[in-house]
Amino acid sequence: MTNNGRVFCIGETVLDIIFQNDLPIAAKPGGSMLNSAVSLGRAGIPVYFISDFATDHAGELIHTFLIENGVQTTYISRYDDGKTGLSLAFLDHQQNADYSFYKIFPEERLNQSFPTIEPDDIVLFGSFYAITRSIRSKLLQFLEEAKSRGAYLIYDPNFRKDHLSDLETLRPLIIENIGMANLVRGSDEDFRYIFAAANADEAFFQVDKAGCRALVYTRNSAGVEVITGQKHYRYSVPAIKSLSTIGAGDAFNAGLVYAMINGEYLSGTSSASSHEEIINSGIRFATDVCQSLDNYISVEFGNVSKKHQLE
Repeated sequence: MTNNGRVFCIGETVLDIIFQNDLPIAAKPGGSMLNSAVSLGRAGIPVYFISDFATDHAGELIHTFLIENGVQTTYISRYDDGKTGLSLAFLDHQQNADYSFYKIFPEERLNQSFPTIEPDDIVLFGSFYAITRSIRSKLLQFLEEAKSRGAYLIYDPNFRKDHLSDLETLRPLIIENIGMANLVRGSDEDFRYIFAAANADEAFFQVDKAGCRALVYTRNSAGVEVITGQKHYRYSVPAIKSLSTIGAGDAFNAGLVYAMINGEYLSGTSSASSHEEIINSGIRFATDVCQSLDNYISVEFGNVSKKHQLE
């Protein structure tokens, strides 16, 4: 099935300040769905980012960056009575990040208009933004309308260990999000934190019970597993030397969407070859991100992907 639709990424916006050996080495616009949106924009996909951030200097930097990278900002809310969020990412010796977040938000959020979704559109949502109570009613209204209009919804829980103390309160919201989605993409770490799931089968049991029949389960360098109903596929990933894993999962999500825009969705009725094409696209996007300090695919990789779009 060919998809000529648009992509809508909805999530938090932060300025990532990256530390290595306790010294700041880079500052990048970030947030899981922003990272995915920028990768898609660089790859030539029509992508809109739905979010909110301040009119401060950090917000202006991020807004300009989005426009320069092909991301439509029509549905971003800007506020004066707060600050754009900051994320401090401390890289360990394996280049994995431990995060600290600093956020000052206004009482009223997401005051902008929302898009009218069409059947060929894809909606990507997730991370802590998707379980934030101050915006949840507006998020759910948008997701429910998108689903009713035939859009394909992808959910990435992207659950951080610093939220474990609130898990009992947050888990019902995560389960509700899973039930809204056509596809869930999560890491082994996500499902271990949320459901104490030890493997892909245990993770799929929880996803299926919540109402979603398709799971992409990523295990970092150990590979990727896809479960759709009774079908279970496994894929290896190339061995590489990573500079940073920040944004790798977000780029993987962008790679999935990139392939879906050009072909079939992941479902219980899609073929093994289409599964492989979609997963390999995610792996290529994530591999490119891991080889730089950026949170998104490189401009060069994006240009190659954009050329492929036109063929």
